[in-house]
Amino acid sequence: MVLKVTQMKIWIDVTNSPHVCFFADLINELNGEHEVLITCRPLANTIELLQMKGLAYHVVGRHYGTSNLMKAMGFCARIWQLFTFLRDKNINVAISHSSFYSPVVAGLLGVRSIYLNDNEHAAGNRISFLFANKIMVPEYLHMDEIRRQWARREKITSYPGVKEAVYLWGYKRPGQSKQSERTAKQIFIRPEPWTAQYYRGKKNFIDKLLLDLKDDFKIVLLPRGQKQKQYYQHRKFSGIVIPETSMPLTEIVENCDLFIGAGGTMTREAALLGVATISIYQDKLLEVDRYLIKKQCMTHKPDIDAEFVKQFIQTNRRRAPDQALLVKGREAYRLIKRTLLEIGNCLETI
Repeated sequence: MVLKVTQMKIWIDVTNSPHVCFFADLINELNGEHEVLITCRPLANTIELLQMKGLAYHVVGRHYGTSNLMKAMGFCARIWQLFTFLRDKNINVAISHSSFYSPVVAGLLGVRSIYLNDNEHAAGNRISFLFANKIMVPEYLHMDEIRRQWARREKITSYPGVKEAVYLWGYKRPGQSKQSERTAKQIFIRPEPWTAQYYRGKKNFIDKLLLDLKDDFKIVLLPRGQKQKQYYQHRKFSGIVIPETSMPLTEIVENCDLFIGAGGTMTREAALLGVATISIYQDKLLEVDRYLIKKQCMTHKPDIDAEFVKQFIQTNRRRAPDQALLVKGREAYRLIKRTLLEIGNCLETI
């Protein structure tokens, strides 16, 4: 028996920065043999990262802020905008990570869809699980939790490891770290997700920490979009480095003595690649974070202060990347690709 792959048109909706990295390698691998159409919305660093990766995209809709009412209205508006844009594009299959729009629009278009998510607190999972033909979640998520969000067991496939390893499994550590060339310790800090639907924690709570650390360390702040960038460009934060454009992960990892993250993905990326990492996430922890904390890949300290940071950076050093999780990431990547081809009905037996 030989499997033959027939050409198809794949739609990927990218709604936030982390999804660009998640799909970039898969898109590059599939393009040519298949046609990949990317839609996105202007949120956080999404468009900047698409441009950095050299990926063609179509902007459809916008982000509607933090108001639940506006989010609901915006959800309906973007569903219609996507449907209108895609209805004559002859899509064969849709795949997305955390795009609540994608499974609904795919259903309206009459095409099959795959929905991936690793955030069990996301309210949008319910409608996405309901409409998706296939649901893919990391292995540590409890099935009971997923099924409570309207996911039918027969739709669910668990993939090995964590989301971040799906695209970091091929990471190569630089031969010569730049850490030895520096006299001052360098700390990278990622603020909290101000506009995320799932986030209910404090805002601007790192301000005092930044002010207390900036005279003793080189602080690089990685803002989530223009509004947050402008806030931290206030003169009281002078001395803190705010990059003009998004920094590649390899550059962050190579130059980072300590990563402090108030969000999710970048914190987990640093932890997975062996950087000394502190999560200061203020809301209820996700299972993925509990998983990495249990593996001692990172520390959770929501009530962090400058004294804790100074002690932590002295006693914690860079580790080797977690090879076990990276191996699982490669397995997960292959599983996701094969599932996409199968769901798109392009695997034929000859």
